[in-house]
Amino acid sequence: MKRRAFLMTTGAALFAKPLYAKTCEYEICRSDAEWRERLTENQYLVLREEETERPYTSPLNDETRAGTYHCQGCELAVYSADAKYDSKTGWPSFFESLPDAVRTKDDRRFIFQVRTEVHCRRCGSHLGHIFDDGPKPTGERHCLNGLSLRFAPTA
Repeated sequence: MKRRAFLMTTGAALFAKPLYAKTCEYEICRSDAEWRERLTENQYLVLREEETERPYTSPLNDETRAGTYHCQGCELAVYSADAKYDSKTGWPSFFESLPDAVRTKDDRRFIFQVRTEVHCRRCGSHLGHIFDDGPKPTGERHCLNGLSLRFAPTA
């Protein structure tokens, strides 16, 4: 068998994308179709495609009541209203998350800047970014997309 024919029949399979979905690393795993059915188009873009909503567009930016913020993708409680503050950035901001509620990863989309992405630890939904210019006691600013959150006021 000639080399080209060999690569066309056997070697190409080594480089082909697998026909199965990648293994989910989270407690809650859904197919792309299930996510699209569950979320609005804009929520899908933020939570699953890691897009960012426009500043000052979320009603949660001005929310000041006591309560808890939940992941829009899986309802996990992720932030307390007690940690919310007005960062003057146009996005809901918090100085800390609830314990064991989020995970982080490096965002290297910008050439000369590495940002820290914040995701729900249970379903992997993209919530926003963490910066080191926040208030005490943590010095962090969890700058979140309102589309990724659902607010539940304290009764």
